[in-house]
Amino acid sequence: MADADAAALPRKRGRPRKNPPTQLTAAQLNSRAGSLFIGEKSLNGDVPVQVLDSGLAEEDVDMVEIQAPAESPPPARRRGRPKKNATPVAIPLESGSDCGGFPERKAARHLSPSEMLEALPTPGEPLRREEHIVEDAKDAPFMDNVVKVFCVHTEPNFSLPWQRKRQFSTSSSGFVIEGKRLLTNAHSVEHHTQVKIKKRGSDTKYLANVLAIGTECDIAMLSVNDDEFWEGITPVTFGSLPRLQDAVTVVGYPIGGDTISVTSGVVSRIEVTSYVHGATELIGVQIDAAINSGNSGGPAFNHRGECVGIAFQSLRHEDVENIGYVIPTPVIEHFINDYKRSGDYTGFPILGVEWQKMENPDLRKAVGMAPNQKGVRIRRVEPTAPAAQYLRHSDILLSFDDVAIANDGTVPFRLGERISFSYLVSQKYTGESAKVKILRDGSVNEYNLELRYHKRLVPAHIKGIPPSYYIVAGVVFAAITVPYLRSEYGKDYDYDAPVKLLNKLLHSMAKTEDEQLVVVSQVLVADVNIGYEDIVNTQVLAFNGTSVTNLKHLANMVESCKDEFLKFDLDHQQVLVLETQRAKAATPAILATHCIPSPMSSDLKTTVS
Repeated sequence: MADADAAALPRKRGRPRKNPPTQLTAAQLNSRAGSLFIGEKSLNGDVPVQVLDSGLAEEDVDMVEIQAPAESPPPARRRGRPKKNATPVAIPLESGSDCGGFPERKAARHLSPSEMLEALPTPGEPLRREEHIVEDAKDAPFMDNVVKVFCVHTEPNFSLPWQRKRQFSTSSSGFVIEGKRLLTNAHSVEHHTQVKIKKRGSDTKYLANVLAIGTECDIAMLSVNDDEFWEGITPVTFGSLPRLQDAVTVVGYPIGGDTISVTSGVVSRIEVTSYVHGATELIGVQIDAAINSGNSGGPAFNHRGECVGIAFQSLRHEDVENIGYVIPTPVIEHFINDYKRSGDYTGFPILGVEWQKMENPDLRKAVGMAPNQKGVRIRRVEPTAPAAQYLRHSDILLSFDDVAIANDGTVPFRLGERISFSYLVSQKYTGESAKVKILRDGSVNEYNLELRYHKRLVPAHIKGIPPSYYIVAGVVFAAITVPYLRSEYGKDYDYDAPVKLLNKLLHSMAKTEDEQLVVVSQVLVADVNIGYEDIVNTQVLAFNGTSVTNLKHLANMVESCKDEFLKFDLDHQQVLVLETQRAKAATPAILATHCIPSPMSSDLKTTVS
């Protein structure tokens, strides 16, 4: 019967097959009915199928051929090149297939009879058409840990310190860590008024609290009190410091869209680098992945899905492209552990010395170094640093914590790599001790030094504290900080600010813990101060013959002054003199004219008598 039916079918032209085509029986089709596709059609109950043979042997056939009913006319043949193969059979791909789990289908291919039967669904499974088969690609799970950070900032007005600037909003990125905490960049939440967090795929923004801000390392820690936020979130895991040419993926919410963004690159450099926001130098990782505005605070993952850094800055110059920087895990872990140890951020300690390379052989010979000795020469020691008790000018620093220092100031880092010895110092915590070995007058000495936070004469940040000011007779006194210089002279303050102030910023060291650089910020014009209106940003050296230590010291001396005149000795050999009683009497009216609520900032009110 099977042979007769087969002979009745019209014979196809072309080269005869080695084995005649074998067809499926109705029982086989009905038992395994499902999404079997031929071209653009699926075989289901709507398409009649003529069953010609019940025998099916894989060793006897090359291809399973399904034929339409004999009474249906053959489809019109399309023009063009004839197909070499029979109609292909396509099946939907499952996640985890050779394409890596993405939803695209592979090119159609021919199936053997056993593959055909395995591809058919089990009995009772509903039939599907090809155009309805959609399989969502599952992104890497670590992407769900990345959040979008919304912050409203209200910066102080450093030029008019009794008021604040107009508030503005920014958005950046962050990610979840263990302990129901989040990390982002410090500059993303600087001078924050309100911080909100939104998870990926959510339409809800959750209020967040800022727990700690590390200005030097540009990291901030946040928390969210709403338990709903933490549902379905798994914290990231941190990986080790990557190596050169390791692949990294930066995830965040940069400008150009509202959804999550992914950029990839490789590690191109690892060294101690400058942290622009913190005005300090710590170990950093340079990558060639694009880091744009909004990427700040977003994590950088390695190929195993481990976080190896936080995106925080990029180099923008006409001669370079695709140079971004991430904060590596040693710095991140130091910040987290510092918060766990003390409940707050205490900073990265410093040794408190400035040093010079000893690469010149004559210089080494002149200071008495042996041929096998290496080290760096100490140029200056911070007067406020604990090292000032032990180290001197022209000492040769040979080692730090038993790690030998080379003549160029580097120490062994990893196989085939060296790094500045300041990296060893930055791994310590504030208050810890370190053993140093120095060469002095031909003898080697060892000391255990306490490491402390860096006290700058001109601070790089005020750490959320409102700026201090003091006003008498319309003369506004303020303490110099980097934000103050930026407010007065713009982002290029290091070129446009007065040379003497820049010299203090770059080279001067604080002699005491509370020393400040006090200046006459401006003079609010009034009859009592006529002739002084051109004095701007000039340092105050002394008051009535007494050197000025800080703004608080100056305010105390002026308020308690019983002399006939207030005499301020200024830089550039200038003198500002006011009659004491007249100056103090004119102050309230000047404050009212300029809508100034108080003659001094709130931090001075509690200390000035």
